[in-house]
Amino acid sequence: MPPIQFATPAPTFEDVWRMFQENAQQSKEDHRLMMERMAESERQMKEHLAETERVMKERSAVLSKQLGDLGNRLGEFVEHAVAPAVVQLFQAQGVEVHEVHLEVSSHRNGEGVEIDLLVINDGALVAVECKSKLTHAHVDEHLERMEKLKRLFPLYKNHRALGAVAAMVMSDSVKAYAQNQGFYVLCQNGENVEVSNTEGFTPRAW
Repeated sequence: MPPIQFATPAPTFEDVWRMFQENAQQSKEDHRLMMERMAESERQMKEHLAETERVMKERSAVLSKQLGDLGNRLGEFVEHAVAPAVVQLFQAQGVEVHEVHLEVSSHRNGEGVEIDLLVINDGALVAVECKSKLTHAHVDEHLERMEKLKRLFPLYKNHRALGAVAAMVMSDSVKAYAQNQGFYVLCQNGENVEVSNTEGFTPRAW
């Protein structure tokens, strides 16, 4: 009996060539799959970016509308609630009101000042700063505004100038702070605006 042969026969040229072709074909297939995956990832990323942009535009439009609505509400608050309250404030002191001006401004010598509401008679005026929500910083800004007022509105240089702050929302600490600075404090209470200063309050005059 001849001996059993276990040795693997050497690959022929055809075997080697076929392996090269198979490897080349597999590489092409791998490259095709990789390109498909990259294209799919790019497509998904573009869709995600487009959706993100759409959502951001929608949110921006909603925010703009909300800000516009708030601005309209604040304008109505000033015109229909604060202005009558300040007129009544004058009248309660026996003072006749001659003029009511909304959103007045003046610019002189590089300085500027804007007043939300200016209520005037022949000898006195009240300059009112109106906010949806009043803060301590707003009170400080109105103090600076009052210091400029007669200088930038020389027509009223001989008037007794009083200051007031009004808001839809105002914390107790801000109310107290504003009163301590000598301002009338006007707060919304339901549909009305009321003077919230404590009894015995004496306004500061500029």
